[in-house]
Amino acid sequence: MERRSFLRTSAAATGAAALGSLATPAAWAASRPKREGPLRVQILMFEGVEVQDFAGPLEVLGLVQSGGGPMRVTLVKPGAPGQVTAALGLKVDVATAWNPTAADVLVVPGGGGIGNRPGINTLIKDRQVLANVVRAHKAGVIMTGVCSGVMLLSAAGLTRGRPCTTHSASKAELAAQGGKVINARVVDDGDLITSGGITSGLDLGLWLVTRELGADISIQVEAAMEYEQRGVVWRRS
Repeated sequence: MERRSFLRTSAAATGAAALGSLATPAAWAASRPKREGPLRVQILMFEGVEVQDFAGPLEVLGLVQSGGGPMRVTLVKPGAPGQVTAALGLKVDVATAWNPTAADVLVVPGGGGIGNRPGINTLIKDRQVLANVVRAHKAGVIMTGVCSGVMLLSAAGLTRGRPCTTHSASKAELAAQGGKVINARVVDDGDLITSGGITSGLDLGLWLVTRELGADISIQVEAAMEYEQRGVVWRRS
């Protein structure tokens, strides 16, 4: 067998073995906490978004969805569907316009914002985007942020007086805006979950799976990815 074909076959087999039980209703029923229907997750996309910031949570949560689990992950874009150019030039077609109330969880990645480059700072200046962040929060959506994406939540007033974290380069600014900065990789304050620098999106995704669907599922995702969640999750006791 040609080497490339063998690798593709082996990878598919490994993924199926690791995630196969996710599609078994009994496995889900035994491991998931009380939730009716799939967990609807939106990942907010924009010009200059950091690739790993959105790709980390997308990989984790997408594996649950593709394994037959109760998870529905959608990339969304403010305003209207369309293509966005990520921080490293990757072109991503986003087929769905952002409806702030049509989700259980919103993931806000970071990225860009250096000098005049587009990025999270552009969103922070958009009053409609800020209004929709507040609208989502008031509708009961769990608000999560990765890296500098937390600063959009801060600009909307959601982190004021609350435990939170962000990329190390933005922690001073987050504190200056009223956030109670915790030096943890993931900080869970109920309906507000924030995470640190770029790769922490993987850990935020795994924590969401653990919290919303159960640790057994999270362990299976870790096995499929050959990645283990890093750091302690700070959670209000």
